[in-house]
Amino acid sequence: MPNTQSNPVNLDRMFHALADPSRRAVLERLAEGPASVGELAKPLPMALPSLMQHLRLLEDCGLIRTEKVGRVRTCRLEPHAMDAAGEWIARQRAVWEARFDRLDAYLQILKKQEQATDDEPAAR
Repeated sequence: MPNTQSNPVNLDRMFHALADPSRRAVLERLAEGPASVGELAKPLPMALPSLMQHLRLLEDCGLIRTEKVGRVRTCRLEPHAMDAAGEWIARQRAVWEARFDRLDAYLQILKKQEQATDDEPAAR
């Protein structure tokens, strides 16, 4: 899979793919192991052609791999394909945690200043 850090379009496509609950359900099922298209279709409330479109999108962005043997198409999860999304989320989390830590430190300073003002004897 190409480096998604240098190509944000791939990361956009992956998040687009993950945005759909049916595609997430397929990925969750495939996390248990490979499955045929028929097995994936059983619990989903959609026609087979619609499922095939979802599978094509998941395959295009590298989240799954499919293989056809005879008349059976089997799908497998590509677990490392989500590494780029996980790394992006981790970077965002680090940025926001640092921001919250700075905000907390600033609020602590304000609180100490307020307490110091309250502790001063009243001017008469």
